[in-house]
Amino acid sequence: MNRKANILLIEDEDYNLRLLEGMIRKLRPTWHVAGTMESVKRSVEWLLQNPRPDLIFMDIQLADGLCFKIFEETEVQSMVIFTTAYDNYAIRAFKVNSIDYLLKPFKEKELEQAIIKYENIAGLSVPSGGVTDYSEILDAIRTGEKKFRSRFLISKGDAYIRLDVDEIAYFHNENRITTVVTFGNSIHIVDFPLDALEDQLNPEIFYRANRQLIVNVKAVERIENHFGGKLKLRLTPPFSGDLMVSRLKSVSFRQWMGQ
Repeated sequence: MNRKANILLIEDEDYNLRLLEGMIRKLRPTWHVAGTMESVKRSVEWLLQNPRPDLIFMDIQLADGLCFKIFEETEVQSMVIFTTAYDNYAIRAFKVNSIDYLLKPFKEKELEQAIIKYENIAGLSVPSGGVTDYSEILDAIRTGEKKFRSRFLISKGDAYIRLDVDEIAYFHNENRITTVVTFGNSIHIVDFPLDALEDQLNPEIFYRANRQLIVNVKAVERIENHFGGKLKLRLTPPFSGDLMVSRLKSVSFRQWMGQ
């Protein structure tokens, strides 16, 4: 059964507002749209005068400025799904910090995935003190700088745990399932393909060794020359099976290790 929710829509384009509201009503007919706002000013007034909604869909660029002004003028205690027409590094920070965002034009499948993520997290009944820290996200909006992933939210049964990136020795993908192995030799599953992770991880620390593996520089214990100009890696914790770097990538890998 879907969790009921009171939601606030903050969007300054009437077409996108009607499209988003229509999709939400179709996907979650029991949800209640508590209000629709088109500006920073009206959003702040509404949030100060009304009970906090469970979830806010918030456009980044509003009629009277960027949405981060809302956070400066009132404490946002609701979960937020950001919406934007611009797919750049600053916006990708939302995913990095376990906050969802939707690109315009809205797609029903992506909206459904964002809603399911909200329902999964909200269903954990997080204590009131566990308010999301939006500071990194707002800094990314202001500066436009690329923010690399610093942690993961890992699902463990009926709970979530935090896994800091500096604890991870390598990522391995097999049969479309991505697992992380930590330096403490614990194994977790993350819901990201390696292509997405490669873009989110700091390239000074992580390297895409081949189609199945991304390695942390601190996990590389030994590099051996191999037939045909390839390199054979030995990792800590040990990786089961041979780990090869192709001849074409061997030069860039050695440069990465020595930088």
